[in-house]
Amino acid sequence: MSLKIVGLKPELRAAIAGGLAIPAHPLALDADRRLDQRRQRALTRYYIDSGVGGLAVGVHTTQFAIRSVGLYEPVLRLAAETVASDYPDHNLAMIAGLAGRTDQAVEEADVAVGLGYHAGLLSLGAMREASEDEIIEHCRAVAERIPLFGFYLQPAVGGRHLPRSFWKRFCEIENVIAIKMAPFNRYRTLDVIQGLVDAGAEDRITLYTGNDDHIVLDLLLPFVAHRDNQPVTVRIKGGLLGHWSVWTHSAVDIFNRCKRAAAQGANPEELLALDSQVTAMNAAVFDVENDFHGCIAGCHEVLRRQGLLENILCLDPEEGLGRGQREALDQVIAAYPHLTDDTFVRKNLARFLGH
Repeated sequence: MSLKIVGLKPELRAAIAGGLAIPAHPLALDADRRLDQRRQRALTRYYIDSGVGGLAVGVHTTQFAIRSVGLYEPVLRLAAETVASDYPDHNLAMIAGLAGRTDQAVEEADVAVGLGYHAGLLSLGAMREASEDEIIEHCRAVAERIPLFGFYLQPAVGGRHLPRSFWKRFCEIENVIAIKMAPFNRYRTLDVIQGLVDAGAEDRITLYTGNDDHIVLDLLLPFVAHRDNQPVTVRIKGGLLGHWSVWTHSAVDIFNRCKRAAAQGANPEELLALDSQVTAMNAAVFDVENDFHGCIAGCHEVLRRQGLLENILCLDPEEGLGRGQREALDQVIAAYPHLTDDTFVRKNLARFLGH
């Protein structure tokens, strides 16, 4: 079964350009580290019922290792089938994670297109030793198969430094429609923005925050770059975030509030104050204290506590919570209950699970 809307039709392109809340979809495993289809579907339902505008599947939060255990196509297919069967009238943007060297990334793009996915989020982790010219050729080859989201992933979890010159050339690729900026670094984020403006692509390519440590301000603030000595103002209009895989109902509410405030040119103090609170929540979820060791397991732990996941297992047995991470989660949940969505999940859990 494929999605109702195949390809990037004008209405979906317009929705992506306007900015969407897109969570990165985790992987549900059973006690034997096999795909737990029931709970995988439950997560998909949870995100859609929370009001998201799209789903990113097969990305870092889904675990890149799904490729080495034969789960890439099954996991993408399961999400597509759940959307098609349970939400046939939803116009969701389905984003497939793409990884590996060119042959692999192109093959994954073809799989995604065949399943009805609309765009690919291209990880360059496998190109860490490649030259800028080689990476650009890689991106062009994949863009011939599927519309692309660029992906600036922080080096701590497998990314690499990509300079302003790269982003200018990347933004000149015709089939690039958006960029997820996740370097967790303000200087690197500005490199992307300046590269976009250098390429004159600010009206064609939409910026999405992936900076889970700076979500609210990314969505609220205008960014000013220069081209030909003239200021060009751009905004980050959407988010594609691992952090939004948890407490998603609350996250969508914050996103919508930020989007309204940005449209009005307003920065209410109560929204500005949320930035540090959301960042504190993220520090616990992503295990910043232990250099992101438990960043995926932390998401799993939140979902386990809510009953959406049965356990916090990752494909790699060495991946788990960092030292003190469980206690850190306790502390931020107690401090910022308004940023959680436990009541929403509790009310709908049986339906999410298919009871």
